Amino acid sequence: MTVSSYIPSAYKNTLQSGSVTWQSPSNIALVKYWGKLEHQIPANPSLSFTLNNCHTKTTLSYSEREENSVDTFSFEVYLDGVLKPDFAPKIEVFFKRILPYVPFLTDYHFKIETQNSFPHSSGIASSASGMSALALCLMSVEKQFSSEMTSTYFNEKASFLARLGSGSACRSIEGPLVSWGKHQQIKNSSDLLGVKYEAEVADVFKNYQDTILLVDVGEKKVSSTVGHSLMNGHPFAERRFQQAHENISKLIEIFKTGNLDAFIEVVESEALTLHAMMMTSIPYYILMKPNTLAVIDKIWEFRKATGLHVCFTLDAGANVHILYPESEKAEVLEFIKTELVAYCKNQQYICDQIGLGAREIDS
Repeated sequence: MTVSSYIPSAYKNTLQSGSVTWQSPSNIALVKYWGKLEHQIPANPSLSFTLNNCHTKTTLSYSEREENSVDTFSFEVYLDGVLKPDFAPKIEVFFKRILPYVPFLTDYHFKIETQNSFPHSSGIASSASGMSALALCLMSVEKQFSSEMTSTYFNEKASFLARLGSGSACRSIEGPLVSWGKHQQIKNSSDLLGVKYEAEVADVFKNYQDTILLVDVGEKKVSSTVGHSLMNGHPFAERRFQQAHENISKLIEIFKTGNLDAFIEVVESEALTLHAMMMTSIPYYILMKPNTLAVIDKIWEFRKATGLHVCFTLDAGANVHILYPESEKAEVLEFIKTELVAYCKNQQYICDQIGLGAREIDS
């Protein structure tokens, strides 16, 4: 697909008003995307687990405007039933970016009502689940204009649009594994959208668990947008981008063989490399907290003592995602409850697992 593939022809149908609802999950990257080019194009490919329980539910209501303007948008955003005018600038930027592909945006007034299954300001990035849910709602509206639209095109364009709102959002449309960014060993991989990983995957990875320890809550001190921009001119950038390609190649073989020791090595190295890039940029910064490091040490000690295949990964923040096979769930959860919960803010953690992607909810 090319960018022009997502510019629609003249719509055949007309709409006056209505509403649609989608529930879309967060995702956790195993190989991290860090650094981007113009138009939300990733500087390196990434590969992620789609989550199941951490999701955003968004209802998009639309009504035809009496007078429209090619220069203005009309919308309001609510989180948990509360009007959020501070969300408006990000939505406006998103609408401006996608207008060539969703030309009906200026024809309607939109009411965007959203809610997260995880605690607000929990430190879990909601941009992936939020922007993907909104993109899917817009695609449901467009499908009513173009009833012959295929499900394949629907998902592809939803991912394409979501990427323009938040890069990682393009990986939340489908599951359980999604790649984003061109990689020579992944068929149909693309910089423009997330692609469901269709290669061989051993059974041990098919119901993988992710328990998220909420070490720190609230807004990050450095936004991901700023962080990505600091990869421009970073002294280690090119080697990092090459490393991401290499680690995806390793995971392709790991997924096929079910080699959990090799999986742990790649995933933990990727998490630490992401934070190493932050600590060696100019300006430099540290998003891990003392409790993040304490949890990592505890995981290493526990793994060495028990031989269990528990490991960690991190997003661009302080919280720790603990990954482990379902067969080891009882032992790992007991370890979390007895040894790790003390490092969590207000003893908060979220139990999640691999999911199959977004789903539409009947109004």
